[in-house]
Amino acid sequence: MGSFFIYSIYTIYAKSVNHKSDFRICFSSPSLNPNATVPNRHTRARQAALRHLAQLGPFLEGSLSPFPRPGCTQPGWHLTFKERGRTRTLYVPMELAAQVKQWTLNYRRLKQLIRQVTRHSRALIHGHVANRQAASRSRALTRP
Repeated sequence: MGSFFIYSIYTIYAKSVNHKSDFRICFSSPSLNPNATVPNRHTRARQAALRHLAQLGPFLEGSLSPFPRPGCTQPGWHLTFKERGRTRTLYVPMELAAQVKQWTLNYRRLKQLIRQVTRHSRALIHGHVANRQAASRSRALTRP
């Protein structure tokens, strides 16, 4: 079942032609507003991803990686990131390492959520185009 059926409602009507009943299916938009978004799986999934985005805490682009410190049993931490096309490294103090790690994980989650929102938004656009084309075909079939 395509997105056309999700977006459109259908009605069946009978048209009398030469004393015979000619049944055709007429598909129409649920609202007259062409900008209206009908709730479907893509709008629901996009809204869920947007809610998760709103709950996301601080984030930081980059990778946190350990490095061995001479004479110490615990590793030191570096944050590696890109700045103006160049790789940069920043020392992270031990007391901030856990917090910075969470920020980098939040950034990865942010990128994942952005990809989800983008994917579902593209699907909504694709479905809208398909619905308009189907409605146009339907109008062509129902014209006398």
